[in-house]
Amino acid sequence: MNEEKQINKIFSKENIKWLIVGFMIMALFVLIFAFGVWIGGEKARFSSNWADNYHKNFAGPQNGFNENWRDVPGGEFMNAHGLFGEVIKVDENSFVIKGRENMENVVIVNRETVIKRLSDNIQLKDLKVGEFVVIIGSPNDSGQIEAKLIRIMPPPPVTMQPRGRLN
Repeated sequence: MNEEKQINKIFSKENIKWLIVGFMIMALFVLIFAFGVWIGGEKARFSSNWADNYHKNFAGPQNGFNENWRDVPGGEFMNAHGLFGEVIKVDENSFVIKGRENMENVVIVNRETVIKRLSDNIQLKDLKVGEFVVIIGSPNDSGQIEAKLIRIMPPPPVTMQPRGRLN
């Protein structure tokens, strides 16, 4: 009889409820970890594809950069889902921006891409060389960004240059 009470106490509704809550919390942690691993993999894949296809996109070295894959500017992975930079070339369905550390990126525009200048929607043909843009999109297998949203921004402020010494 005593053993039966102990077994019933172990398998009480309260204990089972806490056991289920514990499993749910553990499952949540596993999902968060898996999401972080997926994001890291996406960044690594984009940086690798960008380096592998640089010569196709920008007429770089014929053999690509496979030998020097660790020499990514700044020693970090590139930001694959968002960019900021100056437009340096506009084509029919794409344009090139010069971003962080003078890194050039090809941005692909399609029918679903929204291009905003202030509150107005514009077309790619209205984009001008020298304008600064923020791009939100997704990387493709060619190391390019497929833009979802492009917002034209004012140019960044010019930093004051140090003056020479007066003697």
